[in-house]
Amino acid sequence: MINGIDLKNAIISGANNIIRYKTSVDELNIFPVPDGDTGTNMSMTMGSAAAELAKTTSSSAGEVAKIASGALLRGARGNSGVILSLLFRGFAKGVEGMEEVGGSDLASALGVGVEAAYKAVMKPTEGTILTVSRIACEAGKAAALDDDDPVAVWEAICRGAQEALAKTPELLPVLKRAGVVDAGGKGLCHIFDGMLSVFRDHTVISNEMPEAEGDQPGKSRTLDSDFFRNAAAEFDEVINFTYCTEFIIGRNSECAKDPQDLRTYLESMGDCVLVVDDDEIIKVHVHTEDPGNALEAGLAYGQLLTVKIDNMKEQHRKNAEENEAAKARSAAPEPAEPVEEVGFVAVAAGEGLQTLFSDLGCAQVVSGGQTMNPSTEELMAAVLATPAKTVIILPNNKNIILAAEQTIPLIQDRKVIVLPTRTIPQGLSALLAYNPDGSVEVNTVGMMEAASGVETGTVTFAARDSEFGGKRIHEGDTLGLVNGKLSLIEKSKDVVHACSKLTRSMVGRGTSFITLIYGADVTDEMANDAYNRIKAKVSGDIEITLVNGGQPVYYFVVSVE
Repeated sequence: MINGIDLKNAIISGANNIIRYKTSVDELNIFPVPDGDTGTNMSMTMGSAAAELAKTTSSSAGEVAKIASGALLRGARGNSGVILSLLFRGFAKGVEGMEEVGGSDLASALGVGVEAAYKAVMKPTEGTILTVSRIACEAGKAAALDDDDPVAVWEAICRGAQEALAKTPELLPVLKRAGVVDAGGKGLCHIFDGMLSVFRDHTVISNEMPEAEGDQPGKSRTLDSDFFRNAAAEFDEVINFTYCTEFIIGRNSECAKDPQDLRTYLESMGDCVLVVDDDEIIKVHVHTEDPGNALEAGLAYGQLLTVKIDNMKEQHRKNAEENEAAKARSAAPEPAEPVEEVGFVAVAAGEGLQTLFSDLGCAQVVSGGQTMNPSTEELMAAVLATPAKTVIILPNNKNIILAAEQTIPLIQDRKVIVLPTRTIPQGLSALLAYNPDGSVEVNTVGMMEAASGVETGTVTFAARDSEFGGKRIHEGDTLGLVNGKLSLIEKSKDVVHACSKLTRSMVGRGTSFITLIYGADVTDEMANDAYNRIKAKVSGDIEITLVNGGQPVYYFVVSVE
């Protein structure tokens, strides 16, 4: 039988295992754009449960499951995280009130979770985490008919999950074309495997990343940059000197001087000294007040190939300021009494976009978007900080909608409405369509109609090599997407040209407005260049607006109405 301590350790072990493999799960993203965050979302969601369970000493399986369920619901991020939280929420209902559970209890409880997850998705898609969880549950129930041993049943659940995962490409052609299995299903397999480790032999899996081939014990270290930087970083805790000085010397073959003599000299004038050498180069790291003297000493051994000098005290001051600002931004907003009739919460990344949503009437703007999905708890805190009786959430990303919807049953003192906006332009158009004199019901319809009338284009980069739609895509290629569908592949890094080309392809006879929102990696000069190119190519009747959004990931977000 499985008691509360066993279940607690199993869930923590499952959380640790998905943390170990989150990067490989992220990389299963079928689309080459940098939005593969399934592993990250699942690991952060499970991590919230592990953190909460670490505080409990309950030996009741039902109580442990309830604690985990609550933490997962609040910490759910992205669609995969929400579905994961629903699986465990149903599981908790299935073992409610039980001190210990057997194999059939585990399988039945998982079945409750699977049913809840399927119900939560408007159009369940087979070949996803839903399929993996359902087939795993069926395998567990079948095994329980022969043997109620929880280890045997959970082993069957893990086998069923792996078999279902292998079949996901056959159920979803897009997975087959990309040559991958479903990322959410893979993450679930890692979680189930981590739990099995505890059920089988009481071993809690560590959350340490699996060893890379180059880091195996016994492998010799070379003078690679990562080793040198990491080794130097071990000393960078106390700032006794102002300048961090790093340089590489191309060794003079005629110089017979011992590099250890250079080390001795540098130790006399600074600290955090590292001198690493081979037959061709000498790499040096030192903290000192006299970087010039350090460089001059190095010249006695050969030519300086690279030099890097940083003012650590100035860096420390700036970092401290940035950390304080980050803490202020990340602090949960204070709850507010619901005194106004209607308020808005939006999700956006980038200072410019966040300011724009605030200017358009959003009481709270939650930082997030592609690759950085906020949790249900963060969205809930924003809703509670909005002083309105009805709060409308604009997720502005398809992977945030489910997490936003989970806030609805959690908030009792005000009504929450989630408008399923899938892009930033949709969210902006919805806000602009709001009529303060209209009822909430009329407004929600009108706002979604406005959102659905917007075409969204994005210019980004390929995060990895892939093949999509019969076209080869190489890491670093510039990509253009229209409403989430790949429309443009450019080998050139000219993002201004890509933006102009993509925007012109989106313009039709009925186009009246174009909004260009440029991101953090685009200069004002580049943005104005894109604006001028588009203006020169489209009808003079079309109004074009340029906005500094400051968003990450996307060079340009284009709204065409």
